[in-house]
Amino acid sequence: MSIDWFHLIICIFGIVTAGVLVFIAVLLYLLYRRTRSILDSIKATTTTIQGVSSYVGEEVVRPVVQVAAVVQGIRQGIDTISKFFKKQEGGKDG
Repeated sequence: MSIDWFHLIICIFGIVTAGVLVFIAVLLYLLYRRTRSILDSIKATTTTIQGVSSYVGEEVVRPVVQVAAVVQGIRQGIDTISKFFKKQEGGKDG
């Protein structure tokens, strides 16, 4: 095997390697574009979900909490009044 064959093999190997690298670069670019569109879609979906959860928090949970607070206040008022009447009844017996 002479030097000429060796140079030819190195040139062919270099050309094939360059072609493979270009092919891989194109595949990576296409993968990047596809992934970017998917990530943009996921970002839009999470923004929508965040808006929905914010709306639910403001429009559904807040009134429920307010009603629960009113019910708890009424219950505590009834407990206080019942304790007041129990103390008076106990004072008459003693």
